[in-house]
Amino acid sequence: MSETKTEESQPELKRVLGSKLLLLFIVGDILGTGIYALTGQVAGEVGGAAWVPFIVAFVVATLTALSYLELVTKYPQAAGAALYVHKAFGVHFLTFIVLFTVMCSGITSASTASRAFASNMKAAFTGNEPAASDPALLFIAVAFLLLVMFINFRGVAEGVGTNVVLTLVELSGLLMVIFIGFYAIAGGKADWSAVVAFDTPGDKNVFLAVTAATSLAFFAMVGFEDSVNMAEETKDPSRIFPKMMLTGLGLTAVIYVLVSICAVAIVPVGELANSSVPLVKVVETAAPDFPIGKLLPIISMFAVANSALINMMMASRLLYGMSRQGVLPKFLSIVHEGRRTPWAAIIFTTVIAIGLVTFVSSDPEGEVVALLGGTTSLLLLAVFTIVNISVLVLRKDRVDHPHFKTRTGVAVTGAIACAYLVLPFAGRDSGEYKIAGWLLVIGIIMWAITHLTNKRGSGGTAAEIDPSKIET
Repeated sequence: MSETKTEESQPELKRVLGSKLLLLFIVGDILGTGIYALTGQVAGEVGGAAWVPFIVAFVVATLTALSYLELVTKYPQAAGAALYVHKAFGVHFLTFIVLFTVMCSGITSASTASRAFASNMKAAFTGNEPAASDPALLFIAVAFLLLVMFINFRGVAEGVGTNVVLTLVELSGLLMVIFIGFYAIAGGKADWSAVVAFDTPGDKNVFLAVTAATSLAFFAMVGFEDSVNMAEETKDPSRIFPKMMLTGLGLTAVIYVLVSICAVAIVPVGELANSSVPLVKVVETAAPDFPIGKLLPIISMFAVANSALINMMMASRLLYGMSRQGVLPKFLSIVHEGRRTPWAAIIFTTVIAIGLVTFVSSDPEGEVVALLGGTTSLLLLAVFTIVNISVLVLRKDRVDHPHFKTRTGVAVTGAIACAYLVLPFAGRDSGEYKIAGWLLVIGIIMWAITHLTNKRGSGGTAAEIDPSKIET
């Protein structure tokens, strides 16, 4: 086999991600849309103690990350969660559902980012916070997704290079919020009592409010699982994943707590919860005459753009991998000869993302960013529940090389915590289940059509998915 061709006459994907790029990839993905767009909605659920859900989300994410680390070092192959579930249970349809769910989470995350990008762009160029019903927001969001599609088509090297720049930009924006926030706090412009005040909606007790807020805040912690799905384009993944994954989670958790403390100490919770650009609101309140603060809407645009780019890269490559395995239509595995990128899968995922943001934006009363972000966390928490269980099931499987091992209690706790946050009585919006359900229905229909076509064409059993061979 040549370097540029697979056994099916398709070019292979490039391995361009080293340890530094992988860390930037993880940090950039985690730091994006969630903290920039959902801080206000999290505060709306719990009041001034908005930092609590971020800590809880970090704990749940870390529990699952430790399970991922055992599995990725035990089985240093591509396909991430689907590979582990396949090895643990051997049920091909379950493997497909896990793969497709992870892919859908990337699309819903990018859709969330597109809407947040539109809000920040309007704020940056008009100087005013846009109304949720502003029709221009949908136009900007769609145009933004088309731009992401073009960058994705250009290639993973160009995409990751863009990721490096955007990660540094979004990190500078969050550091700006922290520094300006603490400057205002030192100048007596903050209400410290608000930081420890729980102010929950009337229909929720404190526990339910925290879990509902954690379901939103968890969207801000996802990203480490995206790196696993880029394994086919990572150099020596078994060696560099553990340190980079835990380092990325730790750095982002510290930043989130500091940002949320500054936000609720400076801006009244009611104003913060009703803002579509909450961190811009924080800076404008803390230092209205500070010229650098005027840059934050632009920085926020770059931050959410980074999240969209990474998630659409992951989603298109998962779809490409499933198509190569013969469980989704074959046209989705077409690779561009010159750019060596899965252009058909890129276009398909972009169409779904545009359809999602258009559908959700049609509800003038809907919280578009919160609904799409909540759907992303719902999808991933369901996958994480199964991954934590898979760790325990696969303990009986021995390998002939040393690997990371998490404690049994950690995996059990991670599975229980993730499963609880998936359930309706955790305080989730019912719309999240509708969006997730329709996405899975689309996937199942595509799988069924492909299964029947393959079976009819071969005169026998259709191809079964082998996640270890998926090039994501």
